[in-house]
Amino acid sequence: MPIYEYRCKKCQHQFDLFQKITDEPVKECPECGGPVCKLISSTSFILKGSGWYVTDYGRGNGGNGSNGRGKVEAGESTAKKEKKKEALSAAKDKAAAA
Repeated sequence: MPIYEYRCKKCQHQFDLFQKITDEPVKECPECGGPVCKLISSTSFILKGSGWYVTDYGRGNGGNGSNGRGKVEAGESTAKKEKKKEALSAAKDKAAAA
């Protein structure tokens, strides 16, 4: 359940409440009965792992265990590089023999 912060407009008492998202906001201060307003505070929610940061997207090497597609693509590009190396080597051998 989320924790919501409130502050009393009359006595400035600040308090936290565990509430469901569907619960109605609190309207009265538990200390003085005055009107309260809901505060916006920073969250403690942290996303960890690959794919959550802008530099993780579209890596091509698959990051550190994303969905595996990057690993297949990296394997295909390695195979293409090997073919290019073989073709260059064969061309050099042919040129040297002539």
